[in-house]
Amino acid sequence: MPSQIKDAALAPLGHAKLDWVIPRMPVLAQIRNRYVAEQPFKDQRIAISLHLEAKTAVLAQILHEGGAKVAITSSNPLTAQDDVAAALSERGVEVHAWRGTVPEEFDRLHHAVLDIEPTLIIDDGGELTDRLHHKRRALVKNIHGGAEETTTGVTRLKALAADGRLAYPMIAVNDADMKHLFDNRYGTGQSTWDGIIRTTNLVIAGTTVVVAGYGWCGKGVAERARGLGAHVIVTEINPIRATEAVMDGYRVMPMHEAAALGDFFVTVTGNRDVITEPHFSVMKDGAVLANAGHFDVEVSVTQLRAMAEDTIPGRNSSIVGYRLKSGRVLWVLAEGRLVNLAAGDGHPAEIMDLTFALQALSLEWLLKHPKTPGVYPVDPAIDQWVATIRLSALRVNIDTLTPEQQRYLASW
Repeated sequence: MPSQIKDAALAPLGHAKLDWVIPRMPVLAQIRNRYVAEQPFKDQRIAISLHLEAKTAVLAQILHEGGAKVAITSSNPLTAQDDVAAALSERGVEVHAWRGTVPEEFDRLHHAVLDIEPTLIIDDGGELTDRLHHKRRALVKNIHGGAEETTTGVTRLKALAADGRLAYPMIAVNDADMKHLFDNRYGTGQSTWDGIIRTTNLVIAGTTVVVAGYGWCGKGVAERARGLGAHVIVTEINPIRATEAVMDGYRVMPMHEAAALGDFFVTVTGNRDVITEPHFSVMKDGAVLANAGHFDVEVSVTQLRAMAEDTIPGRNSSIVGYRLKSGRVLWVLAEGRLVNLAAGDGHPAEIMDLTFALQALSLEWLLKHPKTPGVYPVDPAIDQWVATIRLSALRVNIDTLTPEQQRYLASW
């Protein structure tokens, strides 16, 4: 099927973005060299649902160069970059995506990707898996398996597996050390504040930032906020994570207490209704609300819209103000969707180099090690290899065990 994109004339801008990130992704460069020579995905068809920006395009191109027919769409209506989509469609990949799709278009474009009758998938948030299980069940017989990118998607996969309904094996890439320790913490931490700052052009130093959720993503967001000079409050439901936040030096309290104190709010929980009407009713005039979780359900924009007397356009299309009866205005970024991608360029290239290397290698591993339906971890050897290549690219050397040390450890 021909690609479905917004404007093919945007391709030169997209090529410039790809050419900028490629030299900054050395792990994928090594994988590309081997894939071009060995063609591990010959005769395979790979369907991808990821945030379609430059780093994602590099992954899709490498899989294509490794022998696969590749079709890709965006895993979020606001995170496709139209210039990148145009460029990628000129590099041998079937692209079905544009920024700002309405729900019907979003669904149709995902089905267009599945029309290649995939043998492998890469998913982000479980979008392809959901459609395969509930709308395109006949395609399941073709699928060797796939890999899932994010916490939300892994949670959905584990729920399917627990009910005995997951129809093929999936690798939980999100849970690999070289993913959650770096992508979730450093990638989300930096890119979330990049999206907020470039969208609002407001100072962070001296303000109070409320971070909802202290998983790996929340840790990164809180750490970067403190680095920018903010006073940071963390809200949590998990007593272990809350204890960790306290010992990391943050104030910890329930959202109903934090709501009146925050200047900026960032949700990173993976759950719904984290900030709702009772919280909106006590927030400061001018408070800024952003979400860095996968779905647009953490900040209840629906409830805020119902409370508002009217809306006010912000300084750009990624900001909307909601004027309440009291006259206070609360500002929502990126419609409550992923602020780091809907209002920014996503994680840095050096971070996505690690995550996408895990994705590519996990698909190859599945072909070599067929599995029954279920959720599987990334092979530890893959995790270690990605870390080793990254250190080599940084020109960092580390110690290795001597034979005597190896014998000593084995002697226990």
